[in-house]
Amino acid sequence: MPRRSYKNSPGKKPSVGKRTGGKPKRGARKPKAKNAESEPKSQSSPPKKRTAGKGTATKRPATKRTGRAPAAATTSTRDLPQRLQRLLAAAGFGSRRQCESLIEEGRVEVDGEIAAELGTVVDPKSSKVLVDGVPLRQQKLVYYAVNKPTGFLSTNADPRGRQRVIDLVPHSERVFPVGRLDQSSQGLMLLTNDGDLAQQLSHPKYGVRKVYRVTVAGKIDGETMRSMRKGIYISDGFVRVEGAKIVKSRARATEMEITLREGKNREIRRILARLGHKVQMLRRIAIGPLRIGDLPVGAHRVLSRDEVSRLRKAIEHSREEVADETPRRRPAGKGPTKRSTKKKSAGKRRRAESRNDVTARRTSRKPATTKFSFKPKKSDEGGSIIGGD
Repeated sequence: MPRRSYKNSPGKKPSVGKRTGGKPKRGARKPKAKNAESEPKSQSSPPKKRTAGKGTATKRPATKRTGRAPAAATTSTRDLPQRLQRLLAAAGFGSRRQCESLIEEGRVEVDGEIAAELGTVVDPKSSKVLVDGVPLRQQKLVYYAVNKPTGFLSTNADPRGRQRVIDLVPHSERVFPVGRLDQSSQGLMLLTNDGDLAQQLSHPKYGVRKVYRVTVAGKIDGETMRSMRKGIYISDGFVRVEGAKIVKSRARATEMEITLREGKNREIRRILARLGHKVQMLRRIAIGPLRIGDLPVGAHRVLSRDEVSRLRKAIEHSREEVADETPRRRPAGKGPTKRSTKKKSAGKRRRAESRNDVTARRTSRKPATTKFSFKPKKSDEGGSIIGGD
């Protein structure tokens, strides 16, 4: 007998539950009665937009997953709360040690009270700082490009009174060199009082490229170029150049252009000396996008706002490159792990070597086995021998 359908039969109410004629689900909405007088909605009316309310999931724009945190913005921290001696040093009152002496002598006031403790955190925007009764004046950020001559030192203080790079720029603001060039080298140096920019340009984490023009004794062959790019070990650890190319080759000397990402003390000289070549002349020609150009030796110029902005962009770009080149660590418990090739110990502790064992191992002789016991010897016939023959 064919099964009868009540779906469209007159006089029957539509079912709410799963089965026909079953009880409606608990909490289910009852169907609204249609009003015969209400007019049907026009099909041409635009559909209503769904707004994100409570419990409504909203779609987020798809973003490219890089697998690492975004790089931090290179903003200045000079307006943020900081230690008092650092604030005084940035204002030109000397080194941090000298500023600590000012605080210990009671010559510094913060908001009308004498600062007695070192390391007091001060907000430069809201706090009023006085040194010997004179209000603290925050220094203006300055940036100088200097063509360092040979014989000048890349330091702010020299007890022997030798010539310094900072003596080549005006003394209106207290500046310090970004990075270092040894006394026998020359070329481009950046002098500034912007501590954040200086730290980012010199720290290996950011890996800003520096380009050097180097003249070495002898001819450079392909094996030397490969060793420089591949890297070698020196006393400071593993070092390698980012790039190296030969600009001009002469009979007794070779002029090269070398690029570094991180510069250790006299790194180029030590690498080439290890490979059998002495450096005759070393000159830095670029720091990131900043180039020395036709700046005379010993002269300086003020960087424009556009040049400082390009330096900051180069820092961000270099940091992203370094992060991409660094091998990512595998998270613990995920993926295949390398099995240890060491054999498991049997559980017995190894006996320490005696003097006889060491002598036998060195002279390839068998160790003299001397056994001593308090037990009496046993004869072959049996029984113990007390006195013996």
